[in-house]
Amino acid sequence: MVITLDQAPDERQLALIREQIGREPRGIDAVTAEDGEGTPLVLRMQSLVDGAPFPTLYWLCSDRLKIELSHLEAAGVIKQLEAMLAEDPEFMAEYRRSHEDYVAQRWHYMPDDVKAEVERRGYDTLLKERGVGGIANWTQVRCLHTQYAHHLCGDNAIGRWIDEHYPQVAACLP
Repeated sequence: MVITLDQAPDERQLALIREQIGREPRGIDAVTAEDGEGTPLVLRMQSLVDGAPFPTLYWLCSDRLKIELSHLEAAGVIKQLEAMLAEDPEFMAEYRRSHEDYVAQRWHYMPDDVKAEVERRGYDTLLKERGVGGIANWTQVRCLHTQYAHHLCGDNAIGRWIDEHYPQVAACLP
Protein backbone atom coordinates (compact mmCIF):
# COMPACT_ATOMS: atom_id res chain seq x y z
CA MET A 1 0.00 0.00 0.00
CA VAL A 2 1.25 3.46 -0.91
CA ILE A 3 0.11 6.44 1.12
CA THR A 4 0.94 9.81 -0.41
CA LEU A 5 1.66 12.69 1.92
CA ASP A 6 3.75 15.82 2.01
CA GLN A 7 5.28 16.46 5.40
CA ALA A 8 8.63 17.04 7.00
CA PRO A 9 9.95 13.79 8.46
CA ASP A 10 9.39 13.27 12.16
CA GLU A 11 12.02 11.69 14.43
CA ARG A 12 10.70 8.15 13.87
CA GLN A 13 10.82 8.61 10.10
CA LEU A 14 14.30 10.16 10.26
CA ALA A 15 15.54 7.11 12.19
CA LEU A 16 14.05 4.82 9.52
CA ILE A 17 15.57 6.93 6.73
CA ARG A 18 19.00 6.78 8.42
CA GLU A 19 18.67 2.99 8.50
CA GLN A 20 17.50 2.85 4.87
CA ILE A 21 20.30 4.97 3.40
CA GLY A 22 23.02 4.06 5.88
CA ARG A 23 23.99 7.62 6.79
CA GLU A 24 22.71 10.89 8.18
CA PRO A 25 20.24 12.30 5.63
CA ARG A 26 20.87 15.73 4.12
CA GLY A 27 18.64 17.92 2.00
CA ILE A 28 15.26 16.36 2.77
CA ASP A 29 12.26 18.65 2.29
CA ALA A 30 9.50 16.11 2.92
CA VAL A 31 8.38 12.51 3.03
CA THR A 32 6.04 12.23 0.04
CA ALA A 33 5.05 8.56 0.20
CA GLU A 34 5.04 5.85 2.84
CA ASP A 35 3.87 2.26 3.04
CA GLY A 36 1.08 0.79 5.17
CA GLU A 37 3.46 0.47 8.14
CA GLY A 38 4.46 4.14 7.98
CA THR A 39 7.90 3.44 6.52
CA PRO A 40 9.04 6.21 4.17
CA LEU A 41 9.11 5.21 0.49
CA VAL A 42 9.96 8.49 -1.24
CA LEU A 43 11.64 11.69 -0.08
CA ARG A 44 11.32 15.06 -1.75
CA MET A 45 14.76 16.62 -1.81
CA GLN A 46 15.94 20.22 -1.80
CA SER A 47 17.25 21.56 -5.11
CA LEU A 48 20.43 22.86 -3.48
CA VAL A 49 22.23 20.59 -1.02
CA ASP A 50 25.39 21.91 0.60
CA GLY A 51 25.36 24.75 -1.96
CA ALA A 52 25.43 22.44 -4.99
CA PRO A 53 22.57 21.56 -7.35
CA PHE A 54 20.78 18.34 -6.48
CA PRO A 55 18.68 17.48 -9.54
CA THR A 56 16.98 14.44 -7.97
CA LEU A 57 13.70 15.80 -6.63
CA TYR A 58 12.20 12.45 -5.57
CA TRP A 59 14.50 9.98 -3.84
CA LEU A 60 13.37 6.36 -3.47
CA CYS A 61 14.42 5.23 0.00
CA SER A 62 12.36 2.02 0.39
CA ASP A 63 14.57 -1.05 0.68
CA ARG A 64 11.74 -3.27 -0.57
CA LEU A 65 11.15 -1.20 -3.70
CA LYS A 66 14.87 -0.79 -4.35
CA ILE A 67 15.31 -4.59 -4.34
CA GLU A 68 12.37 -5.21 -6.68
CA LEU A 69 13.46 -2.50 -9.11
CA SER A 70 17.08 -3.67 -9.03
CA HIS A 71 15.89 -7.12 -10.17
CA LEU A 72 14.15 -5.49 -13.13
CA GLU A 73 17.24 -3.47 -14.00
CA ALA A 74 19.39 -6.61 -13.84
CA ALA A 75 16.92 -8.37 -16.15
CA GLY A 76 17.43 -5.70 -18.84
CA VAL A 77 14.17 -3.80 -18.44
CA ILE A 78 15.87 -0.42 -18.98
CA LYS A 79 17.12 -1.46 -22.43
CA GLN A 80 13.67 -2.87 -23.20
CA LEU A 81 12.02 0.41 -22.21
CA GLU A 82 14.48 2.51 -24.20
CA ALA A 83 13.80 0.36 -27.29
CA MET A 84 10.05 0.81 -26.76
CA LEU A 85 10.47 4.56 -26.40
CA ALA A 86 12.43 4.69 -29.66
CA GLU A 87 9.73 2.72 -31.49
CA ASP A 88 6.56 4.19 -29.98
CA PRO A 89 6.07 7.96 -30.45
CA GLU A 90 3.04 8.01 -28.12
CA PHE A 91 4.99 6.34 -25.30
CA MET A 92 7.88 8.76 -25.94
CA ALA A 93 5.47 11.71 -25.73
CA GLU A 94 4.13 10.39 -22.40
CA TYR A 95 7.68 9.97 -21.15
CA ARG A 96 8.57 13.51 -22.20
CA ARG A 97 5.55 14.76 -20.22
CA SER A 98 6.94 12.84 -17.22
CA HIS A 99 10.16 14.86 -17.44
CA GLU A 100 8.21 18.09 -17.87
CA ASP A 101 6.12 17.24 -14.79
CA TYR A 102 9.29 16.54 -12.80
CA VAL A 103 10.86 19.89 -13.76
CA ALA A 104 7.61 21.73 -13.00
CA GLN A 105 7.36 20.08 -9.59
CA ARG A 106 11.00 20.87 -8.83
CA TRP A 107 10.36 24.59 -9.44
CA HIS A 108 6.98 24.51 -7.71
CA TYR A 109 8.47 23.24 -4.45
CA MET A 110 11.59 25.42 -4.60
CA PRO A 111 11.29 28.36 -2.17
CA ASP A 112 11.79 31.84 -3.66
CA ASP A 113 15.07 32.41 -1.80
CA VAL A 114 16.45 29.13 -3.19
CA LYS A 115 15.27 30.07 -6.70
CA ALA A 116 17.17 33.34 -6.36
CA GLU A 117 20.30 31.50 -5.17
CA VAL A 118 20.00 28.94 -8.01
CA GLU A 119 19.78 31.78 -10.54
CA ARG A 120 22.61 33.73 -8.89
CA ARG A 121 24.89 30.69 -9.11
CA GLY A 122 23.86 29.94 -12.70
CA TYR A 123 22.25 26.58 -11.92
CA ASP A 124 18.81 27.54 -13.25
CA THR A 125 19.42 26.17 -16.76
CA LEU A 126 20.64 22.87 -15.34
CA LEU A 127 17.60 22.52 -13.07
CA LYS A 128 15.21 23.46 -15.89
CA GLU A 129 16.73 21.04 -18.41
CA ARG A 130 17.38 18.01 -16.22
CA GLY A 131 14.39 15.73 -15.99
CA VAL A 132 13.58 12.73 -13.82
CA GLY A 133 16.50 11.99 -11.51
CA GLY A 134 18.65 14.62 -13.22
CA ILE A 135 18.53 12.96 -16.65
CA ALA A 136 19.85 15.26 -19.38
CA ASN A 137 18.87 13.04 -22.34
CA TRP A 138 15.10 12.69 -22.11
CA THR A 139 15.12 9.65 -24.42
CA GLN A 140 17.04 7.58 -21.85
CA VAL A 141 15.58 5.86 -18.80
CA ARG A 142 18.87 5.45 -16.89
CA CYS A 143 17.39 4.30 -13.54
CA LEU A 144 14.11 2.65 -12.60
CA HIS A 145 14.43 3.83 -9.00
CA THR A 146 14.13 7.52 -9.89
CA GLN A 147 11.33 6.82 -12.36
CA TYR A 148 9.35 4.86 -9.78
CA ALA A 149 9.90 7.45 -7.05
CA HIS A 150 8.44 10.08 -9.37
CA HIS A 151 5.58 7.72 -10.28
CA LEU A 152 4.58 7.49 -6.62
CA CYS A 153 4.49 11.31 -6.30
CA GLY A 154 3.78 12.62 -9.79
CA ASP A 155 3.00 11.62 -13.34
CA ASN A 156 5.50 9.10 -14.70
CA ALA A 157 4.96 6.92 -17.77
CA ILE A 158 7.73 4.47 -16.85
CA GLY A 159 6.31 3.94 -13.35
CA ARG A 160 2.84 3.30 -14.78
CA TRP A 161 4.32 0.81 -17.24
CA ILE A 162 6.14 -0.98 -14.39
CA ASP A 163 2.90 -1.27 -12.41
CA GLU A 164 1.10 -2.68 -15.47
CA HIS A 165 3.79 -5.21 -16.41
CA TYR A 166 5.42 -6.02 -13.07
CA PRO A 167 2.72 -5.87 -10.38
CA GLN A 168 5.07 -7.59 -7.92
CA VAL A 169 6.87 -4.27 -7.46
CA ALA A 170 3.92 -2.52 -5.79
CA ALA A 171 2.81 -5.82 -4.21
CA CYS A 172 6.03 -6.00 -2.17
CA LEU A 173 4.73 -3.23 0.10
CA PRO A 174 2.73 -3.84 3.27
